[in-house]
Amino acid sequence: MRTMPKKIDQKVKERCVRQVLEHLPEYSSLTAAAESVARREGLGKETVRRWVVQAQVDGGQRQGATSEELAEIKDLKAKVRRLEEDNEVLRRASIFFAAELDPRNR
Repeated sequence: MRTMPKKIDQKVKERCVRQVLEHLPEYSSLTAAAESVARREGLGKETVRRWVVQAQVDGGQRQGATSEELAEIKDLKAKVRRLEEDNEVLRRASIFFAAELDPRNR
């Protein structure tokens, strides 16, 4: 069972990312640095590692979709879902009204 993600203060995220990036040379990997910071902050290491990776993408140091692009993709997917639902309603309505107007049904 998955739990709902808790909303973490933006300042906490920024502090964690800054600490990981500042101390990264002291660790064998990004994951190790993220784990150390996460433990101090009482957070999951993967959460902190993902924040750092996203900050690197947003800053142009790493390939990938920026936070802005990810937000746009999320919005577009929601719009597509709504349009598909609307199309299904219209399709069903047209079938219903076509049957109602069919002279063979009178």
